[in-house]
Amino acid sequence: MTKLTLLDLGMMKKDGRKIACLTAYDAGFSRILDEAGVDAMLVGDSLGMVLQGHATTLGVTLADMVYHTRMVKSGCRHALIITDMPFMSYATPARALGSAERLIGEGGAEVVKLEGGGVVMAETINFLSARGIAICAHLGLTPQSIHKLGGYHVQGREQTEAEQMLADAKNLAAAGASLLVLECVPHELAGEITRQLSIPVIGIGAGADCDGQVLVLYDILGITERLPRFSQNFLQSASSIQIAVRNYVAAVKSGSFPAAGQQF
Repeated sequence: MTKLTLLDLGMMKKDGRKIACLTAYDAGFSRILDEAGVDAMLVGDSLGMVLQGHATTLGVTLADMVYHTRMVKSGCRHALIITDMPFMSYATPARALGSAERLIGEGGAEVVKLEGGGVVMAETINFLSARGIAICAHLGLTPQSIHKLGGYHVQGREQTEAEQMLADAKNLAAAGASLLVLECVPHELAGEITRQLSIPVIGIGAGADCDGQVLVLYDILGITERLPRFSQNFLQSASSIQIAVRNYVAAVKSGSFPAAGQQF
């Protein structure tokens, strides 16, 4: 299989082909995901919860993300590698540049992901993009803002919130974001954002109208304490981890996942 790039994901959006993404944290699972045909792997700061056992992602360090990205890179030959920039590692454009330098140079990330909208994030994305760094934006439920949000709740239900999210999505794309993740967003809003943006939109709990889907690997294997409503245990009906991952990819590609009961 040839190495996928942002250009390939953009062409998939244009052609109406769904993008299948999963989180990955090490070389062994990276190799399994790659062989199953996953299009993009997200080295997520969710590792703070599913690997390190913390209640939030806030304690994950830049060194953690570099280390896990390097492991994922060593097992990956096909999928695009996206890495989360951890909490406060992009608080200023200059700090974001230094963090991205480490994630890409030392870890092997191909795209870095930042949470949040507004003028500040648009400026940071523009700053990085102008220096040749590929960016994935993230709107909706942004786990690094969990204390400000007050919990893991669906975002964008109110009209004013929905209008602001659409405006933020357009602004982040215009600033230079090449991808957008929407998390825990009503499916009607996510579909509208997807239609209005030229860049691929990847949903997690954002409905079937997004250009692709991403889930936490440990959720689809049923090894987390509580399965989110928008996720699915694909190992439950499979005889191996490899088959479970292939079934997830096939479900995303066919459009059968997420189903109506797995969206808001």
